[in-house]
Amino acid sequence: MLKSVPGLLTIALSIGAIATPTYAADNFQGNGSSVFVMTNDNTKNEVLTYQRSYNGQYELRTRTATDGRGSGGTTDPLQSQGALTLSGDHNLLFAVNSASGTVSSFHVLGGLPVLVDKEPSGGAFPIAVTEHNHTVYVLNAGGAGAVDVFKADGLGRLHEVPNAKVFLTGTNSGASSISVSPNGQWLVAIEKASNSIDVFPIHPDGTLGTVVNNKSVTPGVFATVFTSRGQLIVSENQPNSGTDTSSISSYTINSNGTLAAITQSLPTYGNGNCWNAITPNGHWVYVDNSATSSVAGFTVGANGSLTPVASTLVSTLPQGTTNLDMTVSGDGKYLFNLESGSGAIGVFSINSDGTVNPLGDIEGLPKTVGFNGIAAL
Repeated sequence: MLKSVPGLLTIALSIGAIATPTYAADNFQGNGSSVFVMTNDNTKNEVLTYQRSYNGQYELRTRTATDGRGSGGTTDPLQSQGALTLSGDHNLLFAVNSASGTVSSFHVLGGLPVLVDKEPSGGAFPIAVTEHNHTVYVLNAGGAGAVDVFKADGLGRLHEVPNAKVFLTGTNSGASSISVSPNGQWLVAIEKASNSIDVFPIHPDGTLGTVVNNKSVTPGVFATVFTSRGQLIVSENQPNSGTDTSSISSYTINSNGTLAAITQSLPTYGNGNCWNAITPNGHWVYVDNSATSSVAGFTVGANGSLTPVASTLVSTLPQGTTNLDMTVSGDGKYLFNLESGSGAIGVFSINSDGTVNPLGDIEGLPKTVGFNGIAAL
């Protein structure tokens, strides 16, 4: 017990040092109303935390350094989903530092992140991270793409699991997404270059078994998310043929790691569908059509089947907006998307029928500077 006191004291002192806000603390609703965005800056990667004040507006609360360097760039340099990820219990936050080849972990206190650890990612150019029951998986896209495995302790410190790293099926394969099934039995990674959906069985100790490489029937696979019942939903950024061709599919995972399609290649009525976000109750999934500046919504059936919400396009964004990574709040009431080009975060309320209402933007982000990664409490 005594050994844990210094760590907790350090966190308490750190939060006091980091979170000296421009606004009085009692102006903010605190835990449960935070949105996190990763700058991916090549000199000093940071996590920006926005909190909702009592007047309903989100305002920048803190800038927290990751102690690493991002990739830099302009619009969507990481080409991934999950560069910034909350743990399932929302107590920890993880960020990748692609240029540094590291992953950072934060303890979340009062809705604000406190840096507690930074570790080598176990490969080159980490682009995504996911977590299940405090086992953390980091996806490295560079060179011989790999997934490395860590255990996070109660304070968020990362401990690499010995001899647990596994490799993807190809070199420089365009890895873009990583996710774990709700029952903790499967890990799924995307390899864009070979249009592959890689399925790894997860052993009881959190390590990974032999990969099962599934080739997608539909071109342009990019990002995955699991439903609460364990079905897999995949966003597909099909090649632009002059028509709005992007799509979304859903699958079950067979006991041998192969995929069985439920809904195949359902149109999203836009181009550039790369990111997706699902509500915690698993009823609705939203996708971005980044090239046509729109958001599409789908109802998820109990068996994982997908049907359009209303007219499918639930929102159209301002011209010139390239909507990137997106996330849903932990209470399932709000949808947020990162709007490159306009330098803003779009905020939407989610209605009981899955439609959304635009509530305005969180403004003030630099335009087209390579931000990647968004998460919300």
